[in-house]
Amino acid sequence: MFLDRDGTVTEEIGYVNHPERLRLLPRSGAAIRMLTQAGLDCVLVTNQAGVARGYFTEDILKATHARLEAMLSAEGAKLAAIYYCPHHPREGVPPWRADCDCRKPKPGMLLRAVQEHGYDLSRSWMVGDKISDVEFGQKLKARGVMVLTGYGRGEYEFQRAAWKTQPDFIAGDLFDAARWILSDAQARGAA
Repeated sequence: MFLDRDGTVTEEIGYVNHPERLRLLPRSGAAIRMLTQAGLDCVLVTNQAGVARGYFTEDILKATHARLEAMLSAEGAKLAAIYYCPHHPREGVPPWRADCDCRKPKPGMLLRAVQEHGYDLSRSWMVGDKISDVEFGQKLKARGVMVLTGYGRGEYEFQRAAWKTQPDFIAGDLFDAARWILSDAQARGAA
């Protein structure tokens, strides 16, 4: 179970440049708890180019993720891992300005998760609020789920005619996505 952060698990507010600005979306904690109780690992994969752009430091980003983990823990939920890309191909200074392999839609974060945890991407799901998140997962053989939180509603209503691919499922939020994923996992024998 791979999850985008902003707009999927947490509120989309632009660059989260301080841990106190991070807010969980309603039902996100419950969704992650439900998935982990069913035996699925939930792994966060997020582009965080604010580091490259100088909007916040990598230490602030780590503190923000620590706050996220604490907020989820308070709801009985836990992430198996957090992967982030602090780079941008054209902004900032090295080492942050880089055409890396970890910035979505490139596969580095998912491939690192596979290497470190042994995940089978063909038995995985990628959930995000942008069609690019869905495409990112589908290119690597994961099922793609789009949520209508964050940028999702706007992308669905105003850009779907131009989509090159279709999500395997469109959900109102992460909780609805989690319910569908559990049903899909059972149907496909993936859980």
